[in-house]
Amino acid sequence: MKQQIQEYNDSQAIKDKEICDLLYTSINENLAATENKIWHAHPVWFIDGNPIVGYSKLKDSVRLLFWSGQSFDEEQLQNEGSFKAAEIRYTHSDQIVIEDLKRWLEKSKEIQWDYKNLVKRKGVLIRLMTKPY
Repeated sequence: MKQQIQEYNDSQAIKDKEICDLLYTSINENLAATENKIWHAHPVWFIDGNPIVGYSKLKDSVRLLFWSGQSFDEEQLQNEGSFKAAEIRYTHSDQIVIEDLKRWLEKSKEIQWDYKNLVKRKGVLIRLMTKPY
């Protein structure tokens, strides 16, 4: 685990750290070929510079966010914001269903909207043709 991400996880309360550690392990195992770093103050994974998944501590939960998640057709994921992101929130690590998480992570590799160039395109998102990872 990168030191900055370890520090992020370690800074959480015990139950939130358990959630963060489990999310990190699962994401990293399933997205081994991707880049990860602290971005906008929380852990995020990228493919070719495009953010695909990350997690962050909120006041009452830990949010798992998929930047293109609205296109996954998964009812457990809730729409977030005005673009294509979707989220799920956890208050305890036993709420994380690993099979669901793995399926969403696979979809995050296959279904991507181009957030990397959002500013350049003046707020217009386009669907990327993704390559297998």
